[in-house]
Amino acid sequence: MGRLLFRYLEPTFCAGLLDDPVLYLHSRPLGRAILIDCGQLHHLAKRVLKSLDAVFVSHAHMDHFMGFDTLVRHIHVSPRTVELFGPPGIAARVAAKLAGYDWNLAEASWCTFRVHEVHADRLRHFAFPGAAGFSCREEGETARRDRTIWGNDFLTVEAALCDHKIPSLAFRITERPTFWIDGDKVRQAGLVPGEWLRELKRRFYQGTLADGGLTVLRQRGDKVSADEVADPDALLAAIRQEQTPASIGYLTDIAMNAANRATVREFLAGVTLLICEASFLATDRAKARTSHHLCTGDVNLLVRELRPAFLLPMHLSKSNNGRSAELYGELSLPATTVLLRLPEHLTPRPFLPTEFPRIGRR
Repeated sequence: MGRLLFRYLEPTFCAGLLDDPVLYLHSRPLGRAILIDCGQLHHLAKRVLKSLDAVFVSHAHMDHFMGFDTLVRHIHVSPRTVELFGPPGIAARVAAKLAGYDWNLAEASWCTFRVHEVHADRLRHFAFPGAAGFSCREEGETARRDRTIWGNDFLTVEAALCDHKIPSLAFRITERPTFWIDGDKVRQAGLVPGEWLRELKRRFYQGTLADGGLTVLRQRGDKVSADEVADPDALLAAIRQEQTPASIGYLTDIAMNAANRATVREFLAGVTLLICEASFLATDRAKARTSHHLCTGDVNLLVRELRPAFLLPMHLSKSNNGRSAELYGELSLPATTVLLRLPEHLTPRPFLPTEFPRIGRR
């Protein structure tokens, strides 16, 4: 992209314009990653898949979920837990996939999949422990207070339910705010930099700002004296640099109707990078409506409303093979939005019969 858009994240779209969508998000400070959708994963190395902490599935259509088998193949013997989030009903789909194999040689150290169904008002939780042959165990549910469904020290993942004639999830991934202090605000507050700033920074990243008061240094005339601040959270709010954390919006397989449009407009406004399906060309608008997908005209409308800094179109219908230039030609974006282009294919093509080594031929 020419310059770093993100402080902590390294996003890689591991598919071409016509390939099944796969978004890999590497968290630079942690050396770990998350995955958004998993259509085909056979082209990703085992060490890439073993770096995953969580997988987010928009819906269980084959081109967004068939790669789960590849993921299981590569990590099922690892002693770890992998979180998977999807729309209502995803636990039954995971259970059906895992039940399709024999696990009679399962070992106690095998991994566990924890599956979370994202409903409008709650999350339902299920565990599939490898040690028990990946049998399903329901673990209850928790109420949703907001749209956040997962996070770590450097990012949060939010989800919103959209309509694709089945529930389909849109995702917003946002980098956590950084500890960025405005020196002018510090001076205007009569504060003197010192060890207290390092302590404030430590509490910020550990999430312990509310754990008691903080002793700061304050300038009073010609003297500097210690001063107890009862609310470090309010102190940080008063002296921090204004910032808008970078974010990624992921939008695929939704119908262009009033309810979806309102949800998307409220949920993804102002994202740094919008990764959005553009399944059909403008001339195939009727097909888009019938199949509950977006066409290029819909994308143009959404981009004008959301105003992302960058747009990455994806998931062009395979019926449009060889027509990517037409798709890009139909996109009309605001001057403030930069268009990012994918090649039509990134995944390796299948071998032809003439390319296989022949057994018995010298």
